[in-house]
Amino acid sequence: MAGEEHSEGGLAFHPLQQFEVHPLFRHYDPATCVPANGITEGCIKWYEITNVTLWMALALLVIVAVFAIGSRGRAIIPTRIQSIGEMAYGFVYKMVEDVAGHDGAKYFPLIMSLFLFILSANMLGLLPGSFTPTSHIAVTAVLGFGFFIFVTLLGFFKHGVHFLGLFWMKDAPLILRPIIAVIEVISYFVRPVSHSIRLAGNVMAGHAVMKVFAAFAPLILISTIGVVVTPVSILAITAIYALEVLVAFIQAYVFTILACVYLKDALHPGH
Repeated sequence: MAGEEHSEGGLAFHPLQQFEVHPLFRHYDPATCVPANGITEGCIKWYEITNVTLWMALALLVIVAVFAIGSRGRAIIPTRIQSIGEMAYGFVYKMVEDVAGHDGAKYFPLIMSLFLFILSANMLGLLPGSFTPTSHIAVTAVLGFGFFIFVTLLGFFKHGVHFLGLFWMKDAPLILRPIIAVIEVISYFVRPVSHSIRLAGNVMAGHAVMKVFAAFAPLILISTIGVVVTPVSILAITAIYALEVLVAFIQAYVFTILACVYLKDALHPGH
């Protein structure tokens, strides 16, 4: 997380500074990013490696280390890393089968990949000096909208126009069916938006709150009131950090189980 700045009036801090994207291999000043003749000068190029790229790559390396390297022995008495991999596998597989049904197990690798990537990115983002890719709506939107497009195409591929039966409530009174259909269509297309914002919003909020309390920790070096404020801020940071560890798992779980629900609708639109 970004550091605080000391000023003559006390302590100045920027809770959202930790979410800034910057290139890794050159100095970047956002003030120089201005449009010039239709071309952005001084901005981050699409091909540059940024802190977001780095921490997403590290999340993938963690997944490979646990599931490919740590479990390659497949011992009868599993090692700790193998046990973690087996528990994660069983947890997500049972979730897919319980929510999406037996047919949904075919798409288990996709669901498992989503869960592991989000969980790894969330957990790595809790390390001091790290960056959390899932705090950016650009990352979560790719995950949310990407899966939404996939399940929508899957629904039409498997059921054709009968997939539209998902929006037509046959059990409702005939006069209410068109109104309910409009509501269901709107609700359906809102799914990827809420899917994306929920994850990014919760992760960003937790990190921002920790940053705010962290800014008060050095107050003991500046003012006498810090004798009281600093211990309280440290206790608050400890409590929030513990909560964020739980949130990191819960948000990965919520994203994944909602993905299973959307998959179930694509596989069984009549239910």
